[in-house]
Amino acid sequence: MRYLELRFPPPLVGITVAAAMWVTASVPPIWPPTSPVRLWAGVILLAIGIAIALSAVNSFRRAQTTVNPLKPETSTSLVSTGIFARTRNPMYLGMLIGLLAWAVYLASPLALLGPVAFALYITLFQIVPEERAMQSLFGSAFSEYSQSVRRWL
Repeated sequence: MRYLELRFPPPLVGITVAAAMWVTASVPPIWPPTSPVRLWAGVILLAIGIAIALSAVNSFRRAQTTVNPLKPETSTSLVSTGIFARTRNPMYLGMLIGLLAWAVYLASPLALLGPVAFALYITLFQIVPEERAMQSLFGSAFSEYSQSVRRWL
């Protein structure tokens, strides 16, 4: 299964999962389709996810390191401040929260499997290879960072 590592850009994985969630939304909804609570919950979750992801991109740009998830070996610095002091993968966390927002909006029990599938795929085929690259590049600094900051939350 290593051939799947760093193969697909995480936003493409997220869009694919979101599309699959939309397809599964034909299952009877958890909440009524017109529920304003459901709509606002989805909007709030989406705003939180976008804010987290953009904060991470901004931190990478300030550190002048790559945001290309397919080439982690080209990283020039270990970013551990800002949102990265709370989670090692805020961009993926932001995408996950966006998928949760989509699941809330779709109101389908099966759609809730999408964020789970995304988290599993990204962890196995994106985060773990990135962590190997970071360990190789930054050694003990990355080891200390990964011991003090959780992978997701």
